Amino acid sequence: MKKVFVFAGCFFLLVFAGIFFINFYEDSFEHAYDNAKIGIILNDTITDRSYSQAHYDGLKAALSTFKNASLVCKENVASGAHFITAVDELVASGCRIIVANSYNYTADVYQVADKYPYVYFFHASGLGKRSNLTTFFGRMYQVRYLTGIVAGMQTKTNKIGYVAAFPIDEVNRGINAFTLGVRLVNPDAEVFVEWSGSWLDEESNRTAALKLIFEQNVDVMTMHTDTLIPLEEADKNDVWVVGYNFDNENMFPATYLTGAVWNWKEFYRTKIVECMGGKLRGGHFWNGIEKNIITLTPLTDNVQNKDKVQYLVTREQKKMSVNNSDIFFGPIYDNKGVLRVPEGCCLTDYAILNDFKWYVQGVRIGDF
Repeated sequence: MKKVFVFAGCFFLLVFAGIFFINFYEDSFEHAYDNAKIGIILNDTITDRSYSQAHYDGLKAALSTFKNASLVCKENVASGAHFITAVDELVASGCRIIVANSYNYTADVYQVADKYPYVYFFHASGLGKRSNLTTFFGRMYQVRYLTGIVAGMQTKTNKIGYVAAFPIDEVNRGINAFTLGVRLVNPDAEVFVEWSGSWLDEESNRTAALKLIFEQNVDVMTMHTDTLIPLEEADKNDVWVVGYNFDNENMFPATYLTGAVWNWKEFYRTKIVECMGGKLRGGHFWNGIEKNIITLTPLTDNVQNKDKVQYLVTREQKKMSVNNSDIFFGPIYDNKGVLRVPEGCCLTDYAILNDFKWYVQGVRIGDF
C-alpha cells in the first residue's frame, strides 16, 4: 500500500512539474521576443477609420502584449515600385516580420518574399503562400449576411444601395451574402449595386453613392470600399447606413444601423508568436466568425423592431458559429433565374474564394 501511495505521489508530482514547466516555457517563449520590430504597409492611413486603421489598430494591440516591441508603419503605399521600396526600407531598419494589407500587393509580395527569404511576410487578402509567406483573411461574407438581415428589416422602399469597388470574387461573395440576408427576411427587397472602380477615390465613390440615392431611391446604403464617402453621402441624405471595416457609429449617430468590422488583434498576436518561435511555415488562413476575426457591431437604437431583428441575427449567427454551417447552402438561384446551388448542396471554399462570377437572386447590376 505504501508503494502505491509513493507511486501516486510521484505521478502527481511529475504532472505538476510538467504543467509548471509547460507554463514556464510558454511564458518564456512569448516574452523571449519582446523587443521585436515589426513593419506594416498600408494602402491608406492609420486614421482612415476603415480597412487600414483596422489592421494598424489590431497589430498595435497585439504588440502591446510584448515588452518594448516596436511597430514601423508605411502609409499610403501604392503597389509596384513604391511597395518594393517600402519593404527595402523596413528590412534595412531591422524589421524581420512585415505585414501587407492590400490585395493589390499580391505580385509584389511574392517578389519581396523571394528577395528576403529571412524575412517573414503576412499578406492580408492574399491567396498564395511561400515558406516565409502567410496569406490570410476572414470570412467577412458571414457578417455581411447578418448585416443584410438588418437592412432587409429596415428598408421601406425595398431598394437597398451597395457601392462596390470592383467585381472581384471577394466583393462578389460579400454582395451575394448580404443579399441572401436581405431576402431571408424580406423577399421583395432588392440590392442595387453601383461600381465605383476604386477602393479609395472619393469622387468615383461619391458619384456611385449619389446615383443610388437619387436615381434608385434606396433608403439603406452599405459599401465595399475603403473610403467612407458612400456612408457620408447617405447620411447627408437621411439614408440608413450599414458600416464596413471599422465601427463608425459615432460618425453617423442619426443613420447608423450596424456594421461588419475586422478584429485583427488575436490573429496577429497568435501568428506572430508562432512565427517568432519558428513554428509557422507559410500557409493560408481563412477564419470565420467563430474565431472572432470578424464581428457585427451592436445594433443601434436606429434599428426598427430592434428586439426582433436582434433575435434573427443571433439565431443566424449561432448557426454559423455553433453548428459550423455556412450561408451558401442550396437551393440558391442567380439573378437570371438559373439554379446555381442545388438543394442539399453547399458551395465549396474554392468556389467561394475563386469562382464567384455570378450574383444571387435579388441583386441588380447594370439592369437598372
